[in-house]
Amino acid sequence: MNFQEYIKNIRKILSYKLFAGLVFLILGLLLFGILYSNVKPETYDMELFSVADKTIRSPKTIEDEEKTAEERNIAAEEIENVYVYKKEMAQNRVLLLTSIFDFVNEVNQEEADKNNKEDGKEEIQPISSKLSLLKSKLTADVTEDVTETISDQTLIQLLEADPSELEKARGILVNNVEAIMNGKIREDQVNRVRSVLIDRITAAGLAKTVENASIELGKYAIIPNELYDPRLTEERKNHAMGEVEPVKILQGQIIVQEGHLIDRDIYRQLDMLGLLKSKPTVKPFIGLAIFVLLSIGALYIPFSKMKESEEKKQSFALLLGIVFVGALVVMKIMSLMEELDQYNLAYLFPAAMAPMIIRIMINERFALLMAIILAACGSIVFHDSISGTIEVEIALYILFSGLAGVIFLSGRSERFNLLRAGLLVSCVNVLLIFFLLFIGNGQISNIEYLFFIVFGVVSGILSAVLTMGILPFLEVGFGILSTMRLIELSSPNHPLLKRILIEAPGTYHHSVMVANLAESACEAIGANGLLARVGAYYHDLGKTKRPHFFIENQMNMENPHNKLPPATSKDIIIAHVTDGVEELRKHKMPKELVDIAEQHHGTTLLKFFYYKAVEMCEDVEESEYRYPGPKPQSREAAVISLADCVEAAVRSLSQPTPETIKSLVDSIVKDRLLDGQLNECDITIKQLELIKQTFCETLSGIFHSRIEYPGNKEQKVI
Repeated sequence: MNFQEYIKNIRKILSYKLFAGLVFLILGLLLFGILYSNVKPETYDMELFSVADKTIRSPKTIEDEEKTAEERNIAAEEIENVYVYKKEMAQNRVLLLTSIFDFVNEVNQEEADKNNKEDGKEEIQPISSKLSLLKSKLTADVTEDVTETISDQTLIQLLEADPSELEKARGILVNNVEAIMNGKIREDQVNRVRSVLIDRITAAGLAKTVENASIELGKYAIIPNELYDPRLTEERKNHAMGEVEPVKILQGQIIVQEGHLIDRDIYRQLDMLGLLKSKPTVKPFIGLAIFVLLSIGALYIPFSKMKESEEKKQSFALLLGIVFVGALVVMKIMSLMEELDQYNLAYLFPAAMAPMIIRIMINERFALLMAIILAACGSIVFHDSISGTIEVEIALYILFSGLAGVIFLSGRSERFNLLRAGLLVSCVNVLLIFFLLFIGNGQISNIEYLFFIVFGVVSGILSAVLTMGILPFLEVGFGILSTMRLIELSSPNHPLLKRILIEAPGTYHHSVMVANLAESACEAIGANGLLARVGAYYHDLGKTKRPHFFIENQMNMENPHNKLPPATSKDIIIAHVTDGVEELRKHKMPKELVDIAEQHHGTTLLKFFYYKAVEMCEDVEESEYRYPGPKPQSREAAVISLADCVEAAVRSLSQPTPETIKSLVDSIVKDRLLDGQLNECDITIKQLELIKQTFCETLSGIFHSRIEYPGNKEQKVI
């Protein structure tokens, strides 16, 4: 049992969705397994206060949040408290003192005036009434309630003081308080400044009671005028903390050297980097799982939207998985070899191979996706011996190399074109390597430049060579007909085409004409024009078995059907389909070409022989004179079916004109449509109109300049 038959058996067991889902699930698991060792952090069995048995470097760049917070706290602590000088407070305190003395004088004056009005007799009021009056004035007229701070004893001393002594005390207090308060006074300086004021008052020689009252008033008047501003202080601390750069442990930085003690700080750093076996981290594996999910999703979503048969999509899914995994395995092997060499062997990886194979076997869209995903995988695999890191340079190299391979294969992919694409990819590789080396501005020796150039050239050529070597196995194994295979089959030197040319030259010419019609029509409706051309070349291969029974091969000879009964002629004509299919299968031709040969007549009626049998009064069933089918299943088979009939019909016209050609094409297409021959293929009425238009334009171009030479005899076509 070959590989293709094995796959067919699996398809029979599993439905399309289950098969495709299983393929992509296995592909995701393989991708995770291949990249697992590249993201798995290297851990060490280290204990606190033990001696390191090897030098350990950081596998990544990471912020040391604890150290950063510590540095920022230190920066904040270095910022001194911010104090704001309130200059207006000196004047306020002076005004407050002046008001107190004014109120004292006012109370004394009011009491004196009151006594003078009462019969001219002076009556001394109790001091308590004066005190109450003074306190009421101080409470009512002064914004600050001084009565809560200044004692009653002090107020009594002021009320009882001699006016001249009181005025002297006022002058001393106001001048000294104003002088002292004009300077900056903080909370911790208040007691010292008050002591200075007390000394000055004491030295002024005031009466004892006035002196005591003045001292208390002075102590009350002296307050801090340079005040702590918590908001501004906090702003400056925050600014200082923001100026501190985050403390980072850089990739490749030595955490601990061999033979050194692992202290608490080193142990903390090892723990933070996930390098301790006792405290493993799952973050890298979660990250890898997300990467695998995105990669497989990027392939599965467009794959699920492909407008292909389920059988072909299953083959595509399996092919995509095998090519992808194969490229990853090659990448992994080269990454392991890279550790044994001092040069970067990643540049030797045939990055364009997988995208070129997918471009040829499937389509350009999946080839581009393959290039992108392989570049992402390469950035993980070629990680410069540090697990969990991403190598951006290699990712760019693999990406552009793969894209170059797809772009240079955008045309028809012959073997020569594939080699040419490989050489062009080599040029792109070398340019990319120089770009990466020059932009890095590293110290590279001449011998290293030489190695890198060789690596880039070999990578491109190796991609083309491997693609050419692998393609035949994939084409046979999966039964996928690639563009390159079609071009090879279209060569006139192919043994089967040479056989048609030699044994049935009229059929060969007819096939070429049908190929021209079918290719242009398929391209007009968006079908595979190349497949239609090659299918048309082989669709009448069965006629080589009895070539002279077909009108195009009857040159200067009598039509043998004139001597045969209709039933025999019918069997011979119908047999060319089964004979051709048998011959194509015998030579292991692609299934698509076999299907076209089998379906190009569908279940159409052999009208000439059927009506001939009816005229001979034979009791015949119409079904006996129809081709066995099946009807065309693809657009290409349907177009070839119409082109085959149209070409034969137009060739039979003696005087083909654009009008007669158009009328004939309309009639044939309408007849096939009404006969239900197009019911089983994915073709629309609009596309049929485009097909008819293309047929008419092509046939008019072929027959418009035909010259009727004298002596030519018209020959009727069966």
